[in-house]
Amino acid sequence: MTVPGGVSGGRRARARVRRAKDQDRIFQNIYGLHDTSLKGAMKRGDWYRTKDIVAKGHDWLIASLKESGLRGRGGAGFPTGMKMSFNPKPTAERPINYLVINADESEPGTCKDREIMRSEPHKLLEGALVAGASMYARVGYIYVRGEFINERKALEKARDEAYAAGLLGKNAAGSGYDFDLHVVHGAGAYICGEETALIESLEGKQGKPRLKPPFPANIGLYGCPTTVTNVETVAVQPTIHRRGASWFNSFGRKNNAGTKLFCVSGHVNNPITVEEEMSIPLRELLEKHCGGVRGGWDNLLGVIPGGSSVPVLPLSTCSDVLMDFDALKEVQSGLGTAAVIVMDKSTDIVAAIARLSYFYKHESCGQCTPCREGTGWLWKVLKRMEKGDAKAEEIDMLWEITKQIEGHTICALGDAAAWPVQGLIRHFRPELERRINSFAKTHSVESGKILSSASM
Repeated sequence: MTVPGGVSGGRRARARVRRAKDQDRIFQNIYGLHDTSLKGAMKRGDWYRTKDIVAKGHDWLIASLKESGLRGRGGAGFPTGMKMSFNPKPTAERPINYLVINADESEPGTCKDREIMRSEPHKLLEGALVAGASMYARVGYIYVRGEFINERKALEKARDEAYAAGLLGKNAAGSGYDFDLHVVHGAGAYICGEETALIESLEGKQGKPRLKPPFPANIGLYGCPTTVTNVETVAVQPTIHRRGASWFNSFGRKNNAGTKLFCVSGHVNNPITVEEEMSIPLRELLEKHCGGVRGGWDNLLGVIPGGSSVPVLPLSTCSDVLMDFDALKEVQSGLGTAAVIVMDKSTDIVAAIARLSYFYKHESCGQCTPCREGTGWLWKVLKRMEKGDAKAEEIDMLWEITKQIEGHTICALGDAAAWPVQGLIRHFRPELERRINSFAKTHSVESGKILSSASM
């Protein structure tokens, strides 16, 4: 897997990686074109010899996940095999481990997990059993976003089918392993996508993140060892074990293995959720599956490559960047949830980032001062800069606010609020300066208002 041309400014030329064919794709019914019932799922290979997979036991399952190179598909990209190995073996004092599946998909631009729940529910349920067995869990919870009514109903229907067929519950799938699975409906709070806030919500409390340590793997749901993981991360595990870790690891670059669901929205001719190999070039992804950028590639202004919480990339970077964790980190962005938001030159980029800032202001739980106060400051300053009603030095002040938020909060929501603004300043500072100068000339003043605590 060589990369011709090497690395230039954090960008890479097209990588020679194995291309995913239709038969390689794990999610064969992601568009819901075929039967979503248990019968239809079994025709597509779900629940095939699941008992044999479970029977291989904890050590084999964890080793298989580690060898596959699977990294979390919910945003952080933490190695899944390592994460699921953290849970201790149950003891008389602590007899229960919990698996919690984070289906609280609320990141703007992200729409992959809902497709799994609607169209591939049995793949998720089977994955829950296999993942549960790999970390000694006898009970699992799927925490569904509050707005996902149809998705919850699809999961509950599939769960009832699985119980009726003996695939869940006592002696699940004839494996000799007991595993119960519950579907819980959230109330629509973005903050509950953070693992400890989700646990708090499951326990009937306010969804506010906990201080760590202790980590959920040690003290989680109801004080028991718990692994919180993403829908896609769980759903792919049975297929990895069936086809082999080396098969999954054959896609993508080193440390960026496997296939991945990409959800592309915005100014493309055909918005879509599609499964492709990791490390596919961004431009190829858009042109192969989305009909390209509206108005042509040269009409592209920028792309947010991994959901609203990662920094925007300009056209110059988008032309040859690869869609994986490491390549996007090199260009000071991130893969995140692989929610690709495409913006053409008709986009008011300042207004777009200001709107994202409002989202994070609205969704902050208010527990940490830098996030509670800082997100409001970001939004208000950006709204003024949208009109140009600011001073040029306030651009640096805005950057400083993001740095005072980033890394100074209990959870990553503060970082998620700061990074889009950093991306705006990093790549579109001339546009901010142009608006400030234009406003000053139009209003016959030297500059706009300077930021003060009184005006906030």
